[in-house]
Amino acid sequence: MKATSPLAKAYGRFKAIIFATVIFSFFSNLLMFVGPLYMLQVYDRVLASRNENTLLMITGIAVLLLITYGFLEFIRSKMLVRAGLQFDDMLANPAFNRVVRKQLAAPNSGAHATLQDVDRVREFLTGQGILAFFDAPWVPLFLALCFTFHPWLGFVATGGALIIFVLALTNEFATRGLLQDAGNANIGAAHFVNTTVQNAEVIRALGMEKPLTNRWLKQHDDVLAAQAKASGRAGAIMASTKFVRMSLQIAILGTGAYLAIHQQISPGIMIAASIVMGRALAPVEQAVGQWKQFVAARQAHKRLTDIFAALDDEEDRMQLPAPKGNLAVQNLFATAPGTKTALLKGVSFSVTQGEILAVIGPSGSGKSTLVRHIVGAMQPASGAVRLEGTELHHWDPDQLGRYMGYMPQDVKLFRGSVAENISRFLNDVQDSEIVAAATLSGAHDMIQTLSDGYDTDVGDGGNALSGGQRQRVGLARAIFREPSLIVLDEPNSNLDSMGEQALIACIQELKKRGKTVVLVTHKTNLLALSDKALMLVNGAVEKFGPTREIFGQAQQGQPNNDGPAAKPTPAIVNMTDTSRG
Repeated sequence: MKATSPLAKAYGRFKAIIFATVIFSFFSNLLMFVGPLYMLQVYDRVLASRNENTLLMITGIAVLLLITYGFLEFIRSKMLVRAGLQFDDMLANPAFNRVVRKQLAAPNSGAHATLQDVDRVREFLTGQGILAFFDAPWVPLFLALCFTFHPWLGFVATGGALIIFVLALTNEFATRGLLQDAGNANIGAAHFVNTTVQNAEVIRALGMEKPLTNRWLKQHDDVLAAQAKASGRAGAIMASTKFVRMSLQIAILGTGAYLAIHQQISPGIMIAASIVMGRALAPVEQAVGQWKQFVAARQAHKRLTDIFAALDDEEDRMQLPAPKGNLAVQNLFATAPGTKTALLKGVSFSVTQGEILAVIGPSGSGKSTLVRHIVGAMQPASGAVRLEGTELHHWDPDQLGRYMGYMPQDVKLFRGSVAENISRFLNDVQDSEIVAAATLSGAHDMIQTLSDGYDTDVGDGGNALSGGQRQRVGLARAIFREPSLIVLDEPNSNLDSMGEQALIACIQELKKRGKTVVLVTHKTNLLALSDKALMLVNGAVEKFGPTREIFGQAQQGQPNNDGPAAKPTPAIVNMTDTSRG
């Protein structure tokens, strides 16, 4: 039996609040009769008898009832706000989890919009739009009261309500498709902007601002065109609604005056009928006014339903013994997200605890794809990646993260301090642990030169630091608390000679401490550190084995930043002098 999704649970919790809110709405709407009844008594009793005591008494009663009405409205609104907070609390964590997983599976899916969808649904459920739906069931009650005053008054009020309802339906059918297109186009345009401005320096340096602006403007214009067309139609319908509404006020008063002239109703009933009809039409008018928000919430609900249906909750995994760093990749096949293009073809190899594996190969050979599978950021099309004999997806993600270190090609830091980034934003962290990771990575002295040291804000994506500084902080983050398996993808791509020396010293020390290191490199000085080498060509294993045997060279002496102490053979230079892949 399939478990209930967090979205269904959140809606289930909200249903209980809705039931209580409906009860409050019943009494709140009953108290809406206070105004018409007070008006009726003033016109038909007080003015006729000229009795001040009667006026004082019914005024006091009306004020008390209106105070009660205000209190009920406050409680109703408060209940919805609290329910909205509970709704968000139940969905925030699982929604974020699915955003991350969806982004890994489909990087261009715009999954981040899911969090905005949660906000849209919550805002509708706690705003004026949902109250119109709560008040709508009581419309027949007000129309029935108009009929009790006089059938003609009832027919005028009912006819007006039907006309406004038809206009609301027309608004729905006329704008539904346009608003949906505008919403999808807006998400696409926002995603384009977010991904584009991250490369602002490239845009300015290469003179790409105008063409990229034109591309964004085209997407933006599509959004505006759809919104303008939908707003134009909705505006025409809204204007018609206002015309009908004002015409109905004249019609109800004119009909009432005619009936009063012929002494079929009193003047008080004429005024009261006008007020009651206004109250009967209010929820319908409110629904028309909130229609755009309702459509946006409905579309957000559909997207939330889709993503929660596509991605179930991750199963709770049993805590396994701490891994030592024994890694095995078995017949691994991988495809590009959303396509059938093969990126890895039957890759198999193994690394034991304390070994260093160098992954080499030409650009586009699948090196970065392989390391993403090793750290669990991508799911194999077939085959397996095993740590201590257990497939990665059988590990608890939080536990696995404690024993896994990873530094990608393009190091992205998160908004916060250097210390927070090194500590992976964990709470139970000692300052000494952060300093230890920075010292081991060779970044401690560099961090001390920053404006606020470890408390320096790295900015969005780490843009407050240079590329080399980001890479050194990223290395410290990767080795924080000395994980069993450390995966480094082109770890020296932005480092100067001093940074490379610190990186080499760090890798050597990790090996001494029995840590397994997988590094993607095309530099001979890092290759010389490795125990094994894996060469990929077109996504397949070309060579794998001990580095010395593959390249036919004994690795002797201490490597420097330009290369190993022993002069590299042409084979090493030719096979490793490649760009990123």
